[in-house]
Amino acid sequence: NKVAVFPLQLLGFDVDPILSVQFSNHTGYPSFQGSVFDGSHLQSLVQGLAANQLLGGYSHLLTGYIGSLTLLEAVVETVEALQAANGGAVTYVCDPVMGDEGRLYVPAALVDAFRLKVVPLAAVLVPNQFEAELLAQTGPITSVASGLKACQALHALGPHTVVITSMSMAEDPEHIILLASTLQPQANGLQCLTLRIPRIHAYFTGTG
Repeated sequence: NKVAVFPLQLLGFDVDPILSVQFSNHTGYPSFQGSVFDGSHLQSLVQGLAANQLLGGYSHLLTGYIGSLTLLEAVVETVEALQAANGGAVTYVCDPVMGDEGRLYVPAALVDAFRLKVVPLAAVLVPNQFEAELLAQTGPITSVASGLKACQALHALGPHTVVITSMSMAEDPEHIILLASTLQPQANGLQCLTLRIPRIHAYFTGTG
């Protein structure tokens, strides 16, 4: 979620980014060098903040790609520590990066860990179509109706707001569909919406 830092700063948020990987270049190149950080990396940073009484004052936590089970477990500990230090007022936004178009990017063990440990802690969940299918366990998403069914199953796990960021529908191959659902009261009463986004027929590495 490095790409999220600058927009959040433009919106007035003071952002403390923590990398989960540090690579020489994105993985679309023939090769890359670098490190994938494990849970101890995050735990050390959080312990340093706690030692200086700096965990208070955070309003939001946003997580993206998590490549190991130990890091995912450390994220759970971090959410709990932030909530404890801020009276439960931290909004946790979880992008459960696991895969796309039927292919996992992460070890299979992370799927159950996300579903059982991480999703229940999230206020906002932003999976893609494949990730929503893995987490909701309501079957393939082939329509807005089946997407809404998945959203309801994900709400039942904990998040009050779910955004399925990119659904492909066979009847509309020139667009991707964004589906958002919230249990939060809205001024206009609207609690579900869809956006049709023109499809760009190209592949871009690492854009999400």
